[in-house]
Amino acid sequence: MLAFTAPRHAVATLTVLGSALLLSACAPMTARYSQEQLPNAVKVPDGHQVAMQTVGVGKIAYECKAKKDMTGHEWVFVGPDAALNDRSGMQVGKYVGPPATWASLDGSKVTATQVAVAPAGAGNIPYQLVKANPATGSGAMQGVSYIQRVATSGGVAPSSSCSMDTVGVKQWVPYQADYIFWKAA
Repeated sequence: MLAFTAPRHAVATLTVLGSALLLSACAPMTARYSQEQLPNAVKVPDGHQVAMQTVGVGKIAYECKAKKDMTGHEWVFVGPDAALNDRSGMQVGKYVGPPATWASLDGSKVTATQVAVAPAGAGNIPYQLVKANPATGSGAMQGVSYIQRVATSGGVAPSSSCSMDTVGVKQWVPYQADYIFWKAA
């Protein structure tokens, strides 16, 4: 009987590869997503399924403006500038505005119309549900029907003074949120 002795570096490489395969076999292919804990207003209607989950990490611009009723001044939402990352932290897109636009690195992008918002706790921008407009470009955004903003952290209007002296001043506020993209089932 012939015996084979593998070189030491080959044994180490095989051990690492074997461990990686075992770990990947045990890991779920995609993280499961549940709407159970969300307010009803921002739940996606039946007949849709999760197509992609991202984490938006960036900032939101606010501008100091006169109130519409002319009774003073307030910080007004201008728009976001955030990277969209997959669950492992790899950037897969961008979220910018106005208009609010979710763009995949593959060139496809989508805009949307707000359907509902719901409180997400003090100091956090609200949960949000938007209905997507038809996507442009071919890729990940094709067929997206709804986008949910959940798991929000930060992003609320600045607490600094907004007055006649600061009208037109813009401030950027850091935030993070999960963006869940849905397609018709």
